[in-house]
Amino acid sequence: MKDVHIAILGFGNVGMGVWEILMNNGSKVDCILGRKVEIKKILVRDINKKRSIDVPDGIFTDNIDDIISDDDIDIVVELMGGIQPAFQYIKESLKNGKHVVTANKAVMATRGRELLHLANEAGRELRYEASVAGGIPIINTLNKDLAANNIEEITGIINGTTNYILTQMTTRGMSFDEALKQAQDMGYAEADPSSDIEGEDAAFKLSILTSIAFGVQVSPEKIPTHGITNVTEMEIEYARQLGYTVKLLSKVKKVDKKLELYVHPALVPSNHPLAAVSDEFNALFIRGDAVGDLMLYGKGAGSLPTGSAVLSDIMYIIDDMDENNDRMIKRRKYNGDLEAVGEGKGEYYIRFQVSDEPGVLGMISTTFGKHGISLASVVQQGRGEKSVPLVFVTHKVERTNLDAALKAIENCDFIEDIACILKVEKFKRFFK
Repeated sequence: MKDVHIAILGFGNVGMGVWEILMNNGSKVDCILGRKVEIKKILVRDINKKRSIDVPDGIFTDNIDDIISDDDIDIVVELMGGIQPAFQYIKESLKNGKHVVTANKAVMATRGRELLHLANEAGRELRYEASVAGGIPIINTLNKDLAANNIEEITGIINGTTNYILTQMTTRGMSFDEALKQAQDMGYAEADPSSDIEGEDAAFKLSILTSIAFGVQVSPEKIPTHGITNVTEMEIEYARQLGYTVKLLSKVKKVDKKLELYVHPALVPSNHPLAAVSDEFNALFIRGDAVGDLMLYGKGAGSLPTGSAVLSDIMYIIDDMDENNDRMIKRRKYNGDLEAVGEGKGEYYIRFQVSDEPGVLGMISTTFGKHGISLASVVQQGRGEKSVPLVFVTHKVERTNLDAALKAIENCDFIEDIACILKVEKFKRFFK
């Protein structure tokens, strides 16, 4: 059998990770596949830039046509990030008869359905395991290993930057700003970390998971998304006192004919495995009607873990090419019976900063009651000070009712700030 030639679009951390894995483990990959895999071209902006990895002459190019028009290239690996020009390059590659592997969560979340349809029409494979949770094989697990299950729920920590920040705040007592600065120094956060800390990155990934697990396409901008910028040392300590750990969770759950989904900082019971996921690691808790509860855990980013997921997709494609079957063009059907409804009902932690005046607690409690919100607990500390924190934990309530109550409360003179709102996660059962 002839060699398989691939081209890489972009040569950042992940691209160099793919190169490194093939250089170090290429003989093993070739032995498993029964043919040699070679990188023929790498698209970069500047072919003369000095890089930490030595690449033979003639492989770098700054012209996409050198790849799209080359009939000898079988698989295009898109690792550029962003929506454009990555989307256009993927589209052109498929139209020109090439299989595509991508790690691009933004493209797959916003234009994935269109690209998968195009791949079907072209009889080519489009795989994107590395777009969610780095080296954790979540997409192949959902598509194949759990295909006999009706998925009931996916709850995950799928952004390593925010998990690293929250871990430092929890274990080392850092402030948010201190933990963010350390994450940037360690290379876990970008110079502009807004996509991570505001929850956008996690919303892209949740959109992809929802499409795969439930056959429902939900645009990332329609997913209720809240970041971690309002989480302070106070939340970390209150969570500990209440028996919880703060995590940024991404969740989609089937409730009858509806899908509840959101990205939200949350209180996770400290005895649940998700609470123990630390630093840059990711984890996904999955419930299927047949398999029950399981959790996948591993590094959610990094050149080698993500590069491993990319190589896995490449090897799957080559296996399908060799078997010459129709498996590659069979896709999960989109489900029109399920409706995405946002957060749905849930329990919430709300911290107010209030003036320490008589009757404040009663007035807030009364307003909650008028909006049909019952309270599970109240924590009041710092008496005698001019400004004090006041924490409420609610029973289950619709988010729209909670927002209406908060709007009425925030107009009161004694309210200085609605400082933080967290989800309170409850799980039906835990791992034994």
